[in-house]
Amino acid sequence: MDATLSLRRRAGAEALAAFALVFAGCGAIIASERYDAALGTVGIALVFGLIIMAMVYATGHLSGAHINPAVTLAFTLTRHFPPREALTYIAAQLAGATLAALALLAVWPGQPAQLGATVPSVGAGSALAYEVVLTATLMFVIMAVATDTRAQGASAAIAIGGTVGLDALFGGPVTGASMNPARSLGPAMASGTWQDLWIYLVGPIAGAALGALAYQLVRGEHERPPAQSEPEEPRDGARPVRLPA
Repeated sequence: MDATLSLRRRAGAEALAAFALVFAGCGAIIASERYDAALGTVGIALVFGLIIMAMVYATGHLSGAHINPAVTLAFTLTRHFPPREALTYIAAQLAGATLAALALLAVWPGQPAQLGATVPSVGAGSALAYEVVLTATLMFVIMAVATDTRAQGASAAIAIGGTVGLDALFGGPVTGASMNPARSLGPAMASGTWQDLWIYLVGPIAGAALGALAYQLVRGEHERPPAQSEPEEPRDGARPVRLPA
């Protein structure tokens, strides 16, 4: 994250990334339904993973690429993000996701696939458990690549995007694999689909907090490598003799 950028610009990056996530991911769900399952579960999961990967590459150095209110809250909880900026980030993420859903509504006025709204295919309790575990897994990976200097690098986007795609592969048919309140709230507002929406607010927030705390627990404190001792100078002031190799 570029701390020299104003909060307004960083929030703008978050809004754009959230817009891209919902427009691409939910757009893939709509296209798959309209064109005889042309993408299917694997294709939709791939789209979600790739768009997250692209947005982390594009905005990670600007805003930190949270793209998710649950991630922002988890970073705030673990003191990796200032609380005074969290509300602005969350508002930007929700705004970007909602604008993307409204754009999809303009393109698809018949609301196919409920504009990609997340509706569980199992009971509420099971769906909640899935969303908690899916988001905890994602947040564990995010904490590793975002807060630990031993894991930082260009591979962060690949790791995070790959985790989103993996979660969507096995969780998509069950809950839609939201892991993101903004991703679920935007399409819900645009399509009027409010069924079990609370699952996609409570589950990701709880899961992200658990994932972040779990990483901190297993990571522990950095251990400093033992300092290398300097060769001791002879007491009589003579320089040590170095034999040729």
